[in-house]
Amino acid sequence: MKINLIPTKKLAILSAAFCAAMLAFTHNASALTIGDTQELGTVDPAVPFGDASATAYVDHLRQMALNTTDTFMSQTIHRSGNDFGPLPAPVFALKSTGPFSGDTTTIDLGDGTLYTYLFAKYDAGNTFSEVWYVGNLSGLITIPNFNGVYGLSGWILFGPGTPGVPDGGTTVMLLGVALGALGMARRFLMR
Repeated sequence: MKINLIPTKKLAILSAAFCAAMLAFTHNASALTIGDTQELGTVDPAVPFGDASATAYVDHLRQMALNTTDTFMSQTIHRSGNDFGPLPAPVFALKSTGPFSGDTTTIDLGDGTLYTYLFAKYDAGNTFSEVWYVGNLSGLITIPNFNGVYGLSGWILFGPGTPGVPDGGTTVMLLGVALGALGMARRFLMR
């Protein structure tokens, strides 16, 4: 039985093409800013601030019409004009993959399937809180350390749906694409 080996040069080219294709499917952000295109809206002043309150603020915010302002739980809530399509309910939950809240300006969103919303609170009741949609982002991001002159008090990440549910097929889709590409490459390289 004869074993066909892929020449090293062709294997290197195939590996580089595969890595480039996988990177093309990711969307890494480097920094979020106040009022940017990822902004879902603001909550002013977002007091009280805690898991249950922040979840209620984000849930109300996601259901608002674009470019509207409302009062909810004695807070002024403004929905930005950024359209992200239908938005899932926020779920505050522990994730085994890492922190879901903190007070640092660098946040790891993982592979882009874990989190949907990022709620950042700035200096108690002195200024508004910022809510970003992060469901289309992955990797390490940074958020502002200050909102005007007021410093970051803390942030909370929210995931979509039920905690612990698989990612909805993105990983399976990428695996299928990768296996299909390897199968086609094998046919092409083995001629």
